[in-house]
Amino acid sequence: MKNQRILMAQRPVGEPDDSCFQLEEVDVPELEDGQVLIKVLWLSLDPYMRGRMNDMKSYVEPLQIGDVMSGESAGVVVESRSPRFQKGDYLTAHLGWQTMIVARGDDPRLMKVNPDNGPLSAHLGVVGMPGRTAYFGLLELGKPKSGETLVVAAASGAVGSVVGQIAKIKGLRVVGIAGGEEKCRYVKEELGFDDCLDYKSGDLGEKLKKACPDGIDIYFENVGGEVTRAVAPLLNKGARVPVCGYVSKYNDEDMSKAETPFDILRALDDVPEHRFFVVTEWTDRWQEATEQLGAWVKEGRIKYRESVGEGLENAPELFRGLLRGRNFGKQLVKIAEE
Repeated sequence: MKNQRILMAQRPVGEPDDSCFQLEEVDVPELEDGQVLIKVLWLSLDPYMRGRMNDMKSYVEPLQIGDVMSGESAGVVVESRSPRFQKGDYLTAHLGWQTMIVARGDDPRLMKVNPDNGPLSAHLGVVGMPGRTAYFGLLELGKPKSGETLVVAAASGAVGSVVGQIAKIKGLRVVGIAGGEEKCRYVKEELGFDDCLDYKSGDLGEKLKKACPDGIDIYFENVGGEVTRAVAPLLNKGARVPVCGYVSKYNDEDMSKAETPFDILRALDDVPEHRFFVVTEWTDRWQEATEQLGAWVKEGRIKYRESVGEGLENAPELFRGLLRGRNFGKQLVKIAEE
């Protein structure tokens, strides 16, 4: 039996081209006591992976040349010598871009999936890490109160779409920012945001003023750059800014010189409460979030979309597309049929 995996072959300068990735095939080893063999069915692609390719300090160690590309996948246990998992169990594994994974059953990067919480692919999106990121970032750091105004960037994406819908459940006025008419129409008509502004059509600052007559109480940061500059002057006294990421800068040739949202926010006369966060801060509450998100999806209060590409060999090109905003909703790669 063979495992296909994609390694980081060299560090990118700017956008990662094909020379940064190497597809290799290796034998799957015999299982030892305590191990499981996972057949990967879905791979998640997420913007944070671009930062892991840089040789710079971050909240996690950077990838080294020759490492398997970082990422989360969802699959099924096809063989088990671990008391924690049985053959046929579904799970998510944060063990990189590969098709057959051997792991210790007690590895904390494995999480059993309850099919009652939605389809397997959704456990990489709306009820998985992106959904949990939205849940904790908004509720713990955004501290939403009914009647407030929330603005969320990348509003049609895996995190932003969930942030806005939770905010609507909590009684806020919600304004999304997205790229292109089609995404904006989806955010308003399908997801039920109060408004959605197309940053590609210019005059974002003016449009935001009209859309947020009472200013902005919470800005959920996913993008950085021009979007943050347009939002910043409209932040009310006491505003909160959970910083999830700033994808507009991820392909800069020198990330250490990139203007960050922190630079923009700290330059304001009235600096809002803001900080960068990572979903692993609330690992002990992941089950709570997944169950609540699953319930909201079942009730029709949270809707979601998936962009699906096929085949591990196409992951690098799909990843570039994600960083350019080509995806619509959660970007997934279908690796295999069950």
